[in-house]
Amino acid sequence: MHDIFRREGPAASLPSVSETILPGLSLLKRGRNKDLYDLRETLLVVHTDRGGDSSMPIEAVIPGRGQLGNQLSAYWFQRLREVFPNHFLSADVEDFPAPCQPHAAQLAGRSMLVKKATPLPVRCLVRGYLTGEGWREYQRTGAMAGARLPSGMVESQRLPVPLFVPIVDGAQVGTNFATLEAVCGVLLAEKLRSAALHLYFKAWKIARYRGILIAESSFEFGLHEGALLLIDDCITPDTSRFWSLESYKPGRSLPVLAHTGLLSALRGRVDR
Repeated sequence: MHDIFRREGPAASLPSVSETILPGLSLLKRGRNKDLYDLRETLLVVHTDRGGDSSMPIEAVIPGRGQLGNQLSAYWFQRLREVFPNHFLSADVEDFPAPCQPHAAQLAGRSMLVKKATPLPVRCLVRGYLTGEGWREYQRTGAMAGARLPSGMVESQRLPVPLFVPIVDGAQVGTNFATLEAVCGVLLAEKLRSAALHLYFKAWKIARYRGILIAESSFEFGLHEGALLLIDDCITPDTSRFWSLESYKPGRSLPVLAHTGLLSALRGRVDR
């Protein structure tokens, strides 16, 4: 299995990269925090250090962010492929096609080779705890994503069961499963819900063993040769909310586990 973090040293001590220019490779797209290159049969995903959070200006550069996001995604794609297939092929530059090799030093630790897939216009958010927008919705309505919750719950409390909250591109805030069915069809909508819930629960168990709680996480999916695949980032600080198990106490807003804290926690237990 690909090592979750490279051994050159702490990610933040490596040179920051705000944008990549890779002669000989065809740039497909620059996202908020990733550059995508078209390799014909596959895609090269390069995680930059640009701010990936919508709360940050896109010009913000955070040293180490790209390496952390890339290597976390690589780890989780491999751990979760038994739950649901994904687009990940390799994060080892030696496995990349020949045109990538002149850029090996720049790509090392912050890039991965993936299958091409057509993204679906939906984010599949799974909430396991009463926090953030879910907490605010519960305070207003006593429910979350159309599901009635027990009365008297407190902020950061674990939900009776994880809840699937689809976020459809272009739809109004507060979309629900019926909206997802209207966009994707009944069968695909149900497959997305089942996949997201299973992925979240498996990741939650793995992380909890390491002293981390995944309060919520969003997943994105795409179609590759007619097959549904998990794509994009997977269980990173850009897609998920992490808390420390040791300091977990419901009834208050909990601090999000920082990048360095997450790194330390994941290194703290032998993988299983």
